[in-house]
Amino acid sequence: MELLSAAFVYLCAAVIAVPIANRLGLGSVLGYLIAGVVIGPVIGLVGSETTDVQHFAEFGVVMMLFLVGLELKPAMLWKMRQQLIGLGGLQVVGTTVVLAGFGIAFGLAWQSALALGMILALSSTAIVLQTLNEKGWLKTQGGQSSFSVLLTQDIAVIPMLAVLPLLALGGSHGADSHGDGHGGGHGGEALAALPGWVQMLVILAVIAAIIIAGRHLLRPIFRFIAEARLREIFTATALLLVIGIALLMDFVGLSPALGTFLAGVVLSDSDYRHELEADIEPFKGLLLGLFFLTVGAGIDFNLLFGAPLVIVGLALGLMAVKFAVLFGLGMLFKLQGADRWLFALGLAQAGEFAFVLFGIASGSGVFERDLLQTMTLVVAISMLLTPALFIFYEKVVAPRAVASSDREPDAIDSRGRVVVAGMGRYGQIVSRMLMTSGYDVVILDHDPQTIENLHRIGIRTFYGDATRPDLLHGTGLDDADVFIAAVDDREKQTLMVEHVAKTYPKVKILARARDRHHVYELENAGAHYAEREVFEGALSLGRQALVELGRHPYRARSKAQEFRHHDLAMLDDLRTNYNDGGVDKSYIDAMRAHSETMFEIMRADRGEERHERTERGWNPPPKGDATL
Repeated sequence: MELLSAAFVYLCAAVIAVPIANRLGLGSVLGYLIAGVVIGPVIGLVGSETTDVQHFAEFGVVMMLFLVGLELKPAMLWKMRQQLIGLGGLQVVGTTVVLAGFGIAFGLAWQSALALGMILALSSTAIVLQTLNEKGWLKTQGGQSSFSVLLTQDIAVIPMLAVLPLLALGGSHGADSHGDGHGGGHGGEALAALPGWVQMLVILAVIAAIIIAGRHLLRPIFRFIAEARLREIFTATALLLVIGIALLMDFVGLSPALGTFLAGVVLSDSDYRHELEADIEPFKGLLLGLFFLTVGAGIDFNLLFGAPLVIVGLALGLMAVKFAVLFGLGMLFKLQGADRWLFALGLAQAGEFAFVLFGIASGSGVFERDLLQTMTLVVAISMLLTPALFIFYEKVVAPRAVASSDREPDAIDSRGRVVVAGMGRYGQIVSRMLMTSGYDVVILDHDPQTIENLHRIGIRTFYGDATRPDLLHGTGLDDADVFIAAVDDREKQTLMVEHVAKTYPKVKILARARDRHHVYELENAGAHYAEREVFEGALSLGRQALVELGRHPYRARSKAQEFRHHDLAMLDDLRTNYNDGGVDKSYIDAMRAHSETMFEIMRADRGEERHERTERGWNPPPKGDATL
């Protein structure tokens, strides 16, 4: 019953705190950490079992690396080799050297300083990847660079596990390490009596076995399990795979996270990849949440309150040093603006592997007990502060990144009848259509990577923030006929349209709108025509869906035309019911009436559906006519 009681407390804390944290914009990680602090040090609902629970919850990191591996194909890893070896390798080595130097300067023996530098060089894979995924930043250049460094750090854990016992003070090699919860947690004892070259052969054989089995053995096994059509058995098989590989890697003394990551990469092009992700994801999420809860619950407030300035100062100092190293590497590897800040702020903390490596180092006699307790608390506080750094990036750094970019706006030395602001997925299509039709187009965008890619295919794009009045004036709007507003940011788009309408009244403004309400906002701001960005594409896809459902292509085309006609009529009619404050009862009533009419129109010929496959009943469109 004690286990059930503890589980009840942890789950209650998560269910209450995490939704509130998300609602406040703090993110789930900070919600878990705060909940852990409340149920642990604050009100004492959990206590001595926290460390044991944390060891169990660390398996969430293993599962997360497996899921990350499923998203990466070997070709992608090869493509990332420069970042893995260069950026990631320099981060680990550079941070280790700098932190070890500080340790020696503060009077630590060089062995302890080097061990501390290695351990603190690692960042929190769990917190960073969870937050990057949650915020949608993983695909950015800063997110990809962060992922590369985290992956290198996980690989670097392997040599660290081998080196730490060699740094034992006074020649101790950890005879008592088996008694430590972490010290015995990483296996390798079975190979300890073998010569070094034999150990290496066994390790290589295990890695080769994982790769070969993943390529040739696991797929038929998954196919056999899937044919049973028992979802719970497939889930059990997925868990068996992850746990089995983790145990195998632990047996030979390697990182379980690295082993499961390798298995994920091998299975990344498997037919069962998505089902594996769906089955593992809930367990990963719960275990990671539990891990963050235990980090918060494990903070020793007695030690913290005994020397608060020292502990907090060490945590902030650690994060400042890592931030400086990471920011410098970001400049060296040409990360721009917000990406560099995301990279440096996101990885500035110490990581969850520190708790594991501290245990091994302690069992080997590398650290004194007092130093170990202090640094464990420093690591926990740095992790606790990390969500605040992400909030700082999101609320302060990212919005100002474009305005404070190191790159100066380009000098616009050409003129055209058309000016396009924004070269995202929308602006590119409009620009290409106009240029291929023979019109001179001046294009302005603020994303350096987009500009570079467009230059490679021969589309000249000028760098600059299109919402700045001086840059808009430099595009030659005084002499232009048409202005295409295609900026991603909804509010900036509206303000830009309003400025152009007031300053350049002769220019026709055509604007990209997010939705129906944004159409009205842009029209009120001065746009002559506003088009919803997904309307025509969604209409075309809906027409194809009707064909796939059995409608004749001509009938599907007619239905799409009817829907388009009525939707545009509804757009016009609802304009009078829309106000700047949003929607009111009259708008909702009008919307409901139009929706009912739409249903009647679109269902008018449902009785003819059964004849569509065998009877035409109408003249087909001219041959080759597939237009809407």
